[in-house]
Amino acid sequence: MQRFPYGIADFAAMIGEGYFYIDRTDRIPLIEEAGKQLLFLRPRRFGKSLWLSTLENYYDLARVDDFERLFGGLKIGQNPTPLHNRYFVMRWDFSAVDPGGDSNAIRRSLFNHVNVRIKDAIARYSDWLDGRVEVNPDDGLASLQSLLSAVSRTPHKLYLLVDEYDNFANEVMIGPLRSAGRYEELVEGEGIIKTLFKVVKSGASGGGIDRVFLTGVSPVVLSDITSGYNVAKDITHLDEYCDLCGFTAGELAEALAKVLAARSLPDERAPEILDLIRRFYNGYRFGEGDNPLLYNPTLALYFLDYFGRYGRYPHQMLDDNLAMDRNRIQYVARLPHGETLVNQALNPTEPLAIAQLVNRFGVRDMLTAPRDPAFLASLLYYFGVLTLARRDALGKLQLVIPNQVIRKLYVERLQEQVLPDYSDQEQRQRVVEQFYATGDLGPLCDFLEQRYFKVFDNRDLRWSNELVVKTAFLVTLFNDTFYLMDSEPALGRGYGDLLLRVRPDMRQYALLDHLLEFKAVGLKAAGLTSAELATKTRDELRALPAVADALREAERQLTQYRRTPKANGGPLKLHAHAVACIGLERLVFATRTTE
Repeated sequence: MQRFPYGIADFAAMIGEGYFYIDRTDRIPLIEEAGKQLLFLRPRRFGKSLWLSTLENYYDLARVDDFERLFGGLKIGQNPTPLHNRYFVMRWDFSAVDPGGDSNAIRRSLFNHVNVRIKDAIARYSDWLDGRVEVNPDDGLASLQSLLSAVSRTPHKLYLLVDEYDNFANEVMIGPLRSAGRYEELVEGEGIIKTLFKVVKSGASGGGIDRVFLTGVSPVVLSDITSGYNVAKDITHLDEYCDLCGFTAGELAEALAKVLAARSLPDERAPEILDLIRRFYNGYRFGEGDNPLLYNPTLALYFLDYFGRYGRYPHQMLDDNLAMDRNRIQYVARLPHGETLVNQALNPTEPLAIAQLVNRFGVRDMLTAPRDPAFLASLLYYFGVLTLARRDALGKLQLVIPNQVIRKLYVERLQEQVLPDYSDQEQRQRVVEQFYATGDLGPLCDFLEQRYFKVFDNRDLRWSNELVVKTAFLVTLFNDTFYLMDSEPALGRGYGDLLLRVRPDMRQYALLDHLLEFKAVGLKAAGLTSAELATKTRDELRALPAVADALREAERQLTQYRRTPKANGGPLKLHAHAVACIGLERLVFATRTTE
């Protein structure tokens, strides 16, 4: 049985213990050629730490005897570069730095981490280091300078790896103790982050450091420390590194084939499974070219590990470790103009479009009402909750939500905003489950009229009324445990508004497939005032000429979707619903079953 390294970022353990591993070591020569101080950004849990562990094992002079065992069977092992096992290697992991407390507490936590890593280097390289390294418990910068002085007296140089270089700064901004003032204390003037990177910059100018490789999520910190460390080359968007982290469709299909074989399951199941995990986990694109879409490796391994153990889909497709990315969406939504942009991202018919990704922006830029939405859209891209799609007719980059897992984070944020109370959520669950099983839209429409439309501020969204209605249904009905939910699915020669297709592993239960088509009718077109609208029954509203015309048009469109979606080789038992919303206050509908 193939072992999947879910939650493991230790390269030596993965190779030595026979875990599933996608070989990217052929990029090591490219990394060497790219420059000596490099920055590589990717979203959380996207494999950055494993890549640093790979570099650590490759360059560490104390691990030369392990080279053949670890790399002999990999691409780089067939043609290693002259620099393998030539460096002192020190790795900092700033996710281990406690972001709590004031700037002095963060300073102490940072110094403690740096000192621990220096002590580890002293122990590992005691045979090479010439002279004593002084570790100052109160000043990690002095300790680092002492180590670099000792390194400079040897024939070797230091390779510094910095993992999640922006982690504690991001947590200061986004976490429960967030404060722009606290963050600015860390990066401005003689702030500790800026000062630390000044020492690194100095060490890389003949002071013992030869190479630096930093990973993180966003370029915010480097932008804020500017002169403190303005020498790193950003390789984040270069095409040759587009799949340095992440899995391609072919790699995932090969891994799944091995799992099916190990469990003696038929190959015929592969297309259904691959379609499911593509919808949930695929969709990320990096680089500036038309590069392949990638799977989030943490989510893909989560699925493969579970399916390999039990031979069935995990009930919860979202790994809880990724759920905290919703906080990042919430953070952007709180910034000036952020709410509008975050909600607009849910609209698949009009993707966010920007001239180019912003690579250099700081916290002050975001907090002072940026004039260009590219600031906020770029930040959502770096956080991994938007990704590159294509260029539009004007050559702008289009940014879209990559997959259903991330769409769920947007939907849950909006649910909490519009339906914050326990009673709201309890009633929502009751009416949507009734709809799932029976197709009865009445209770659901009552709920939307009474709870959702009363608090939904569509003025901020600047969307068409029809899209506001569709968003209301999407947010209310969303359930990735039961359904694959498609907004604007291609059906026959047209596009539906919202399709709820029962997940393959849930077809044994009393769940129906649903296709909804929405129309909006203004009060003027309906010939009513808002007060008059409130007094009408649904049957009376349905009889109004403008409403009847809207329902007929929606039903005509539903009829055109003759190429019924398939499930497990057969047609869905589809309930098609035509829904008209009047004045963003009242809902009427017509339902039919499509055989």
